[in-house]
Amino acid sequence: MVFRKLEIYQVAYELFLKTHRTSFKLPKYELYELGSQLRRSSESVVANIVEGYGRNRYKQEYIRFLVFSHSSNNETFLHLEEIIDLYPKTSEPFKELQTQYDILGARINKYIQYVEKNWNDFK
Repeated sequence: MVFRKLEIYQVAYELFLKTHRTSFKLPKYELYELGSQLRRSSESVVANIVEGYGRNRYKQEYIRFLVFSHSSNNETFLHLEEIIDLYPKTSEPFKELQTQYDILGARINKYIQYVEKNWNDFK
């Protein structure tokens, strides 16, 4: 699949895997609350990149799904912030993830700008 060549996909997928695994370090009572929300939002970052790429024949559809991916990235960042504030003793791996999601958000935003400006060359 061609979308696998996209850097934002590769980074988002690796972050999803790390986030999923790290979420199980939360206290047991958070595994199905905040942990579940974190896992779902991090998966949504990747899923929207893939779904958007499947619609890349239509510029606005593609951009719309990239924006959804960016929004899910922001949601993931928020859940990580909540975890960091609620569980400071175990927050180090979540801080690292938050930094990586911050960088990914900037990359997704730059990619959206690239698609908007270079659509004719993109297809």
